[in-house]
Amino acid sequence: MTQLRFLEAHTETHYKDMSLLHALGWRAAYHGLIPKDYLDREILDDRWVPFFHDNCGTGKLQGLILYNGEHPLCCGVYGPVRTELQPKGLPSLAQWGELISLYVHPAHWHSGYGSLLLREILARLKREGYPGCFLYVLQENSRARRFYEKHDFTWDGYGIKVSLSPDTVLTDLRYRKIL
Repeated sequence: MTQLRFLEAHTETHYKDMSLLHALGWRAAYHGLIPKDYLDREILDDRWVPFFHDNCGTGKLQGLILYNGEHPLCCGVYGPVRTELQPKGLPSLAQWGELISLYVHPAHWHSGYGSLLLREILARLKREGYPGCFLYVLQENSRARRFYEKHDFTWDGYGIKVSLSPDTVLTDLRYRKIL
C-alpha cells in the first residue's frame, strides 16, 4: 500500500535521509561521467548532513522529502537565490527561487516521484512569490536535462565550469522556468 507524504526537513534523521539520497543519486547518475576515485572518496552517505543542518536547520533553505511510509523516495532543496554563489558576468536572477538539488533514489527512477516532488517545490516557490525558478544541471547529465526539459525548464545559454580535480572539469548549465 502506498502512503506518500511530503515532509519538510528539520531533524537529523531527515538530513541523513536526504544525504543518503544525494549520495545514491550521485553514484548512479554520474557513474562514468565523474572518475570513480572521486565518487568513492568524496561521495559518502553522510557528506551533505552538515550542509542540510546549516541551511535547512536555520531556515536559509528548505528541504522537502517524499516518503512512502517511512521510506524516503526523493528529496529536494530550494529557496532564495544564493547570490554569493552566482558567477560574475551572468545576468542576475536575484529575485528568483533556486532549486539547489533534486535526487530520487535510483531504485525509483522513472516512477514519477521526481516529477511529483518537483511540482510541489515549484508550487511552494510560486506561493512564496518568486517569479521563476532556476537550477544548474551538469551538461554531461543528459538524463537530468531531459527531466527538467520535460517540466518546461530551458537552458538560458549560460554555464559555469565546475572543477572536481585538475583532470576533471565539467560544465553546469543554468536552466530556468517562469512560475
